Amino acid sequence: MRNQLSFPVPATNYPPATRARVIVWGMLAAFPFGGMTWQALHYVAGLRRLGFDAWYVEDSDGEMLDPLTLWNTSDYSANVRYLSTWMALIGLGNRWVFRPPGHPEICMGARDCAGLELLYREADLVMNLCGYHSVGPRHPDLRCLAYVQTDPMADQVKVAKGESKILSQLDTYDHLFTYAENIGADDCLVPMERYRWHPTRPPVCLDWWAMDRGPSPGAALTSISNWSHWNNTVEWQGQRYYWRKDREFRRFIHLPEKSPVPLELALDGIGDLETEEMRNQGWRIVPARDLSDPLAYLRYISASLGEFSVAKDQYVRPRTGWFSDRSVCYLAAGRPVIAQETCFSRFIPTGRGLFAFQTQEEILAAIDAVQTDPEANCRAAREIAAEYFAAETVIGSFMQRIGF
Repeated sequence: MRNQLSFPVPATNYPPATRARVIVWGMLAAFPFGGMTWQALHYVAGLRRLGFDAWYVEDSDGEMLDPLTLWNTSDYSANVRYLSTWMALIGLGNRWVFRPPGHPEICMGARDCAGLELLYREADLVMNLCGYHSVGPRHPDLRCLAYVQTDPMADQVKVAKGESKILSQLDTYDHLFTYAENIGADDCLVPMERYRWHPTRPPVCLDWWAMDRGPSPGAALTSISNWSHWNNTVEWQGQRYYWRKDREFRRFIHLPEKSPVPLELALDGIGDLETEEMRNQGWRIVPARDLSDPLAYLRYISASLGEFSVAKDQYVRPRTGWFSDRSVCYLAAGRPVIAQETCFSRFIPTGRGLFAFQTQEEILAAIDAVQTDPEANCRAAREIAAEYFAAETVIGSFMQRIGF
């Protein structure tokens, strides 16, 4: 199996940058996890493939994690090397700028600080992934700012409650996009007040995930996840909505007893007692930190039979239509996905290659379908990724709706 990318990708793979200049704000260097890295790279490379003059910039005063230890650090040298390496590997080594937290006078990469200020003034669009960056005095002349909300519900609830902090943040944007594809539907419980939100999907560069053959015999259904988050829980109309997965996993804790295939979770944020509890129920538990390297992340996905994963309560009960960018990577690798229903099946076909579930019986039926015809399900997974999540299609639609 070809389980690593054909790097380096020569810059000549990209068309001339004749379209609008776009800056992507992300957290590739600050949070050097496999999933976060792929997320940012898919956006910036997708823009360049469409002929946009795309740049990747990190210019936040937020926390930063060391790429090796994953501990908080004030020494940003390893983070800069990480960013530089990955931008070079996708053929965009001359299209990034990094300003370290707490050091407004320092800029590294293709532009110095004066050059970054000029880049901001000349940019036709700044795209803020996950809302990690805040607009401040360093960004006075942005022509157009778009927010890509990857985690719906909490922001919208805070808006509905009139919380001044979120209102002041969202007022700075010209366009608001969200992974909640069902937003605005009659059965969606995400409040729609004050702002107009446009649905979008996670993009993927398909060729990076192309595999030569299917998973090995005996491979497990896997997923890569945080077990529990204690922040961002919200209350709305008498209900509490949780931004954590452990509650959902516990609903299916006995699943391994009936599953004919191994079930493995690569988890972060899980304690020893909970790990022991899950293992006693038949789950394989491995550390997610071992997959923080993007190629390890890719290899883990490509070695899997497919993905089984729950979603956070905030995506499930409000019927958001949210779909995971990690699951998109499984699909692009030709690995079928069994994902907890958020109403995404209203927009993306299910039943082969992708399965939506609400009950354990539906999970077991999906596993049986994957086992019965694995080759057809691998092909279908890849076809779904190509039709519904290809970076050129997703980002092309995004940019067209903004006016580019």
